[in-house]
Amino acid sequence: MDRENIGLNVPNILLPRKEVDLSKWAVVACDQYTSQPKYWAEVESLVKGCPSTLNAVFPEVFLEDEDGDERIGRINAAMEIYLDEGVLEEQGFGFILLDRKTSHAESRKGIVVALDLEKYDYKVGSESLIRATEGTIEDRLPPRVKIRENAKIELPHIMVLIDDPERTVIEPLFEKELDSLYDFELMADGGHLKGWRVDSEQDIDAVFDSLSALGKQNVFDAKYGVSDKGVLLFAMGDGNHSLATAKNIWEDLKSKSGDLASVMDHPARYALVELMNVHDEGLEFEPIHRVIFDIDADNLKAELNQFFEAEDSSVVFERFDSLDSAKERLEALGDVDGEHLVMFVTEAEYGIIRLSKPSRNLEVGNLQAFINSYLEGKDSIVDYIHGEDVVVDLGSKPGNIGFFLPVIGKSAFFKTVVLDGALPRKTFSMGEAEEKRFYLEARRIQ
Repeated sequence: MDRENIGLNVPNILLPRKEVDLSKWAVVACDQYTSQPKYWAEVESLVKGCPSTLNAVFPEVFLEDEDGDERIGRINAAMEIYLDEGVLEEQGFGFILLDRKTSHAESRKGIVVALDLEKYDYKVGSESLIRATEGTIEDRLPPRVKIRENAKIELPHIMVLIDDPERTVIEPLFEKELDSLYDFELMADGGHLKGWRVDSEQDIDAVFDSLSALGKQNVFDAKYGVSDKGVLLFAMGDGNHSLATAKNIWEDLKSKSGDLASVMDHPARYALVELMNVHDEGLEFEPIHRVIFDIDADNLKAELNQFFEAEDSSVVFERFDSLDSAKERLEALGDVDGEHLVMFVTEAEYGIIRLSKPSRNLEVGNLQAFINSYLEGKDSIVDYIHGEDVVVDLGSKPGNIGFFLPVIGKSAFFKTVVLDGALPRKTFSMGEAEEKRFYLEARRIQ
């Protein structure tokens, strides 16, 4: 694949001027702590009177508040002030190399780039170069479009993954002598962030060339054992609905232009993201478990058996009297070709579901397909849970069942998306809330 078609753009990034306190400027992604307004109140108190990205983003904890339009107006006004008063300064065209220390990882490497929305399609069945990895809920996009459509700048919390086991794209830049841009502590246990300027022609060319090599069709086919499939070079990690929002605005801009050629250089064609290697040791995938409420456990198991029999799969249930016993059995069974294993808990038992000849590549894909089918026409609901202890607590209550899902293997991540398409919602989480991306870098989009 030639460098003109890899969907990469060299942005002119905006950063706060040197006098700005970056520990107050940078705040965590707006889709975190959505049930904890106290967290955001504490952030507001901390940054009061100081330049901060808090003034230029819409924390989702407030999305249902009645003052949404007023808040959007304040956001747009803050952006204009930061531009007009020189709070934000252009850095010139280039990338930014990042090293993030979190409470769970000593080092997590990334690079801030811009991606071409012409190469991105979040629709089901897409084989675009830039691709969603989980289902996109289009009902979640309108409020986000409303926030972004009149915004002068974008502040990304989007994290995009590349599958680079030989570490050819990001890691070699750490061997270069680059100018430091920032080095500071993030607020609220966010860790420490360092950034370096990547603006030499040689270093920029190296990024393009390495990505071009990864994106060649024959390399892609050999890596994943496929043929006749579109190359997946960039896979969404975090922030897919934000990127989908940017895509919708770009498509709307094109449709209203009347002269397509006149808008193809518009800055809204691109979106600022952090690019990360899925093989980075500092990047951890966490499983997201399921609990279904208001069910009859025996009936559910019978329907589960029928569902998979209809797919020419077979199910065996094993029963245990404790979580430890179930875990010991799970470990003893190990990885069996052609079999998926999922632990569960009800009021009466712990258990393991042994699914033979599964039709989907991941345990979560098979389980979620059943859950979606099972819930149709019922009053039962499903919740998505972090932490085994919460699954035990909720799943063991009368009328509930909890499913423990394994963590998705990073080495299997891209191949699964290539073979199965976008994963079910809530398949994985990239770290804990405080490890999510903090807003810092900006870019003009109008």
